[in-house]
Amino acid sequence: MAKKRGQTGSAGRFGARYGRIARRRVAEIEDEMREDHKCPDCGADRVERQGTGVWECGSCGYTFTGGAYKPETPAGRTVGRSIRAALAEEEGDEA
Repeated sequence: MAKKRGQTGSAGRFGARYGRIARRRVAEIEDEMREDHKCPDCGADRVERQGTGVWECGSCGYTFTGGAYKPETPAGRTVGRSIRAALAEEEGDEA
């Protein structure tokens, strides 16, 4: 009788299809998606994915858009940094 292996994880639904690397990537992305995420409004670790790119805080009810699998994407972080820098520069010009 064959020994039972470990749990297959979220990518187990693909069976033997698509290759080991692709299945591993899918499992990693889905695990990261299901982790606790910090709410940008209240700071609680209760943000959950409602749909593709739509995230909602279970604590305060704040709904916002983000990445498909992460509430904040690297590109979004860069844009936020640029906006903050431009606002800080504008405040410096007014003073």
